[in-house]
Amino acid sequence: MYQKVMDAKRERLLAIFPAKFQKSMWIKRGNFVVVDETGREEAAEFGRKVGCVVIQVLFYERVRVLQKSPEWPEVFKAATSGNSKQDLQSHTSNMEENDNSSDDDRLPPLEANTNRLRPFQSHSDTESASDSDSEA
Repeated sequence: MYQKVMDAKRERLLAIFPAKFQKSMWIKRGNFVVVDETGREEAAEFGRKVGCVVIQVLFYERVRVLQKSPEWPEVFKAATSGNSKQDLQSHTSNMEENDNSSDDDRLPPLEANTNRLRPFQSHSDTESASDSDSEA
């Protein structure tokens, strides 16, 4: 799977999203990742479109820490402060709600998988319906 990424110089690249991430993580526009660009120059020489490999997906807490550090690129400071204030606020409120739970596993909340069929939950209802049929 391939993802379009933008580096600190505002150059857009095509990055490989390895299989080890594909089944466990979802990334969308506005998420931050760390990429390995070691083969970038070689790819440009041979006319290949893929120039880097995603090696880490950054979660919300890690992004917040990096944004406060001097290593965070100026290009991304403007992008995160402008268009995602509402996203950050909603994520913060979700985090506060989840902090009250008894599980403190420090993992981000899971999103519902809408592609999966839900198992029948009305199994007990069908038994009670058949019981009422036999009583009549």
